[in-house]
Amino acid sequence: MTPVKPSLELLRSLSDEHVLRALMRAGRLTRAELAVQAGISKPTVSESMRRLTEAGLVVDTGDRTTGRGRIGTYYGLAPSAGTALAISIAPAGVVAERLDAHGTVLTRTTRPLTRPARPELVAAALTAAVEAVRSAVGPARVATVSAADPVDRVTGRLVHLPDAPFLVGELDPVDLLAAYVTGPVTVDNDVNWAARAERDQGAAGDDFAYVYLGEGLGCAVVSAGEVLRGHAGLAGEIAHLITVGPGGRAMPFTEVFAALRLRQPSSTAIDVPALLGAGADVLAVIGTAVAGVLAATVALADPAHIVLGGPWGSEVPDVVGAAFAHLPRHVPVRPAAVADEASLAGVRAHALRSLRDAIIAART
Repeated sequence: MTPVKPSLELLRSLSDEHVLRALMRAGRLTRAELAVQAGISKPTVSESMRRLTEAGLVVDTGDRTTGRGRIGTYYGLAPSAGTALAISIAPAGVVAERLDAHGTVLTRTTRPLTRPARPELVAAALTAAVEAVRSAVGPARVATVSAADPVDRVTGRLVHLPDAPFLVGELDPVDLLAAYVTGPVTVDNDVNWAARAERDQGAAGDDFAYVYLGEGLGCAVVSAGEVLRGHAGLAGEIAHLITVGPGGRAMPFTEVFAALRLRQPSSTAIDVPALLGAGADVLAVIGTAVAGVLAATVALADPAHIVLGGPWGSEVPDVVGAAFAHLPRHVPVRPAAVADEASLAGVRAHALRSLRDAIIAART
C-alpha cells in the first residue's frame, strides 16, 4: 500500500510551529539559527518567517549579528503575539502576574484581602489586580487561576463548603476575567496547583498524594501524572474526614484544631503560629490526627508516597511519619520540595503552556 504523503498545508503548518516553539525557547534567533534549532532548511525557515510576520506573530527585533561574515537579522515573537495571566486568590490577598511566551513575568501586583473574605470584596481585589497588570497591547490570550477554596469543575466557580476558612460565598473568576482574556480561563483550587508544581519541579513522580496543612486543610491525589478532581471537582476535601482527636475520640479532622484551641478567633482557620509553638504533647495529638487522614487517603487512592505541604505541613513530617508508621497501611512521607508560592508556581507553568498553545493555534 502506497503511504499517503502529507499535504503541503500540513507541512507548512508544522514548519511554522517548529519556528514559533524555537523562538519561544530561545527568545531571539537568526534564520540560520532557526534552521538548526527547528531542524528545517533555510528556505523553509524563510517561508515560515514570511507567513508568521504577516500573521503578526514574529518581528525583526532590530538587532544584527556582529563579526566577520554575512550580517544576520535576529527575529523574535511580536509583542502582539500575546500574554497570559497567572492569578492566585488566597487569604493573604490576590496576586496577579502577566507572563510572556518565554515565561518571563512582565508585571506583578498584590491586592490585600480583609476577613471575612466576602465575594464582593474578593471580586473587587481581583479586578483591581488584573487592571494593574493588563497590557496596553490588548487582552491576554489565556488566564489560569488558583483559589484557596473548592472549585466547581464545570463552571470554574468557587464553592463555599461548610466550615471552609476562607471565602464566605461563591465567586465566578471566569465571568470576572471575561473582559481581560480572549481565550480560556482555567480555574482550580490551590492544593491541586501546588501538587502539579510538586510533580513538575520536585521529585514526587507521577503517583502521590499531596496533603496541604495550613490555615485550611486539603489534599490532591496525583495518579499517572494527572490530578484526580472528582465528578464535581471537589475531590480532596479532607476537612471532614473522621480521624482520631484528643483523648482518642473520633471526630472530623477540622474539629481536632477546635478541640486543641488552635483556631483563629471567630473562624475555622487554623492558628498556624500557635500550632508551631505548641508543646510536644499537642504536636503528638496532631500527628496522630494527620496520620488517620493519611491512612484513609492510602486506603482509597493507593499513592506511592505522601507529600506534606503548606505552612505547617512541611514542619511536621517527622511527627506525622512516626504516627503513620504504626498504622497497618503506610507509605513514605516527606515534606514538599516546592515551598515558595507552590500553587502560583503550578499556575504559572500552566499559563505558560496554554499561552504557547494559543499562539501556535493563532498562526492559521
